[in-house]
Amino acid sequence: MENQESKHTEDPNKPHKPIEHDYAHHQDDPGPSPQAVKEKDINGAAVVLRWLIPLLVIALLIYWFVYKGAHS
Repeated sequence: MENQESKHTEDPNKPHKPIEHDYAHHQDDPGPSPQAVKEKDINGAAVVLRWLIPLLVIALLIYWFVYKGAHS
């Protein structure tokens, strides 16, 4: 198989492409589908990570203070 370079041409300084409504008309260079833009994040990890990361940081800080205090 040959390696092909990706053809990602989106410039981060420009606004994104509009939502695609007529795929057949823009088949060569389509924008995102309405489903991709309006998809609900029902089972996302954001809620879990919002609580898990601070708890892990606090737990690791407590462990570090105890470990450092025991060896000083």
